[in-house]
Amino acid sequence: MENASKALIIAGAILLAILIISLGIMIYNQASGTVNNNAIDEVDITSFNQKFTQYEGDNIRGAQVDALLDQIRTNNVTYQDDTSKQVEVEVVSGTNWTSTTLPSGNLIGSSVTNAQSGATYKVKCTMDSKSGLVEKVTIQNAT
Repeated sequence: MENASKALIIAGAILLAILIISLGIMIYNQASGTVNNNAIDEVDITSFNQKFTQYEGDNIRGAQVDALLDQIRTNNVTYQDDTSKQVEVEVVSGTNWTSTTLPSGNLIGSSVTNAQSGATYKVKCTMDSKSGLVEKVTIQNAT
């Protein structure tokens, strides 16, 4: 009788140990899945922002500004239904431009006028504090 009760106690301890180990593995897998999902999000954010930040700087030529505006327009048309990924354009008043109409807003459905090819511009990207995505590009004369 003594041996039978010891065998039951040992069997219960083994089952309890297996349960604790299984629970630990399950928690580890869930935690590593969360870390991997965040890493993918960071890669997506960096990839999205890089399309615009590559044009950022103090002495950007007019042709590069035009390429940036085309990139913004393409992006905003692509993400027309997702306002969190649309990029707003602000051209500071008094900036050299080929027409008196300065591009502004999200550029969806608008014709984009060109920057002066011989002029240099200062381009600054502003990120959204919550998502980390570029939300606004400001263009002004380089000083």
